[in-house]
Amino acid sequence: MNATLRTVVIAFLAALMGVFVGRVVLDHRPTPKSDVHAFMHEYLDLDADQKSRLEALERQFAVRRTAIELELRSYNALLAEAIEAEHGAGPRVNAAVDRSHQAMGRLQKETLAHVFAMRELLRPDQAKRFDQAVVKALTEDSREH
Repeated sequence: MNATLRTVVIAFLAALMGVFVGRVVLDHRPTPKSDVHAFMHEYLDLDADQKSRLEALERQFAVRRTAIELELRSYNALLAEAIEAEHGAGPRVNAAVDRSHQAMGRLQKETLAHVFAMRELLRPDQAKRFDQAVVKALTEDSREH
């Protein structure tokens, strides 16, 4: 893959993960399995080894994601306390927002690392289809907003 295409794919994946993080953190509704995961499971004809390795990656990521989401919830509680105490954008509010943003950034980085780890499991022909699905998911999502 040439450097320009790699940069475009990375940018698209980063945007996808940003949307994912925004929905997980801001919506607080149960989110369905991402399109990327569904595509991996349903359309790439993974062999038994790939399926096994993917399941292990998903279990590991679920633990990391849950830990960061719990951290975000605690920061939201701290933010609520700070807002109640300061009734404005005071130092406690700003500190709580900063902690929350740092945790969101960690979640986004963890999510990207997970997407790239999933991609590493794929044969070149599967990776090409995976990349196309990511681009399609990102461009379709941008049309909804």
